[in-house]
Amino acid sequence: MAKQERKIAKKVEVDALEQINRNAAGIDIGAEEVYVAVPPGRDEESVRTFPTFTADLQRMADWLKACRIESVAMESTGVYWIPVYDILEERGFQVCLVNARHLKNVSGRKTDVLDCQWIQQLHTYGLLSASFRPPEQIVAIRSLVRHREMLAQYRSAHIQHMQKALTVMNVRLTNVLSDISGVTGLKIIRAIVAGERNPEKLARLRNERCAKSEVEIAKSLAGHYKPEQVFVLKQAVELYDFYDEQLKHCDLELEKLYRQFEPPENPSTPPPAPRTTKRRKNQAYFDLAPALYRMTGLDLTQIDGVDELTIQ
Repeated sequence: MAKQERKIAKKVEVDALEQINRNAAGIDIGAEEVYVAVPPGRDEESVRTFPTFTADLQRMADWLKACRIESVAMESTGVYWIPVYDILEERGFQVCLVNARHLKNVSGRKTDVLDCQWIQQLHTYGLLSASFRPPEQIVAIRSLVRHREMLAQYRSAHIQHMQKALTVMNVRLTNVLSDISGVTGLKIIRAIVAGERNPEKLARLRNERCAKSEVEIAKSLAGHYKPEQVFVLKQAVELYDFYDEQLKHCDLELEKLYRQFEPPENPSTPPPAPRTTKRRKNQAYFDLAPALYRMTGLDLTQIDGVDELTIQ
């Protein structure tokens, strides 16, 4: 049997690197200056450097407009990219925020090419994927939520300072109370700071819902009080109160942001019932569940094991 003749494939012209974003620029962002690259022929210099002061960033945006740039790509470097991103977005540019790892995964870069030129070239050919950037309302809420978490961590650190000062004085309040920052614990600690040392009098500050009796609490309060440790305890309480007050102010600002959302027109679930129980220590200082409902249109607190702060 004769061998079958091998078919010869036809030669086809392939444009593998089509320029998708012809009016694209690339920016390499640093702490003190930014390097900006535009396509060749748009200006006498295709790469320019600008300081990171606001006036200079506005001047950079003017230059990009003059170079007929429509889309700009940049790396998400720390927090330095945020002012550049905001200014360019306000000026009407399409901003592509790129994960730095994605840039490293693209091979073929020449050694004599600046970072901004490499970003501009990749963006021209559509090889960069933009990271998700939520709407401005969500960005504002997210910033305050992260700040709130930091305040809560600082407040918790000073609870540990209280525990240490009490332990050094052998005041075993942590043995009888699960949380010394609760109602009973803080009343007793504030009384100690105010000068009270009688265990029986301190134990009478016990909340009626406390599981331990006055006798047990009084036994734990018979410690060896030292002036320097009482001073440490006093400052720990003051710092705890300070961060607790800052948490309250932060929650009030969050409440204002949540009110900017319009209530859902056709909600798929009924709104959550208003909070009727007393606020717990870590809960928001406002009714958070209805605020989240305004934003999402869903009562996510109906999910088992998920509370308001987790949803936020």
